[in-house]
Amino acid sequence: MEILYENEITGQPFGEIIKNRILAREEAPSDFTITLIYGVDKNRAAIDEVISSHTDNWALERMPIVDRNLIRIGLYEMMHEEDIPVSVSINEVVELAKVYGMEESSKFVNGILGRIATELKQSQQSS
Repeated sequence: MEILYENEITGQPFGEIIKNRILAREEAPSDFTITLIYGVDKNRAAIDEVISSHTDNWALERMPIVDRNLIRIGLYEMMHEEDIPVSVSINEVVELAKVYGMEESSKFVNGILGRIATELKQSQQSS
């Protein structure tokens, strides 16, 4: 989440952000973190389209950056990481929202991802 946030704020490429973090922390992000970062980035247009279609009266650009990126992470996992149960993806992102977001962030993130999860489940059952 921090790397996606930094990229959005600074416009720096992910590779540069990761390199700087390794130098500063003397620790590389996990392989899964790298998968999430580049997966979200590669699928951002589709992810943002799904988010926008489930946020009544909330333009994506108006969302707090933390919330927006947490929703992107959760939705990426729900759509592309079949080994991770949807409930786990949502729970992890909601917990991060409690730590990094504003007071209402966890409820907001949970509500959006919950609606999307319900819709995805219904579409999978009808297929």
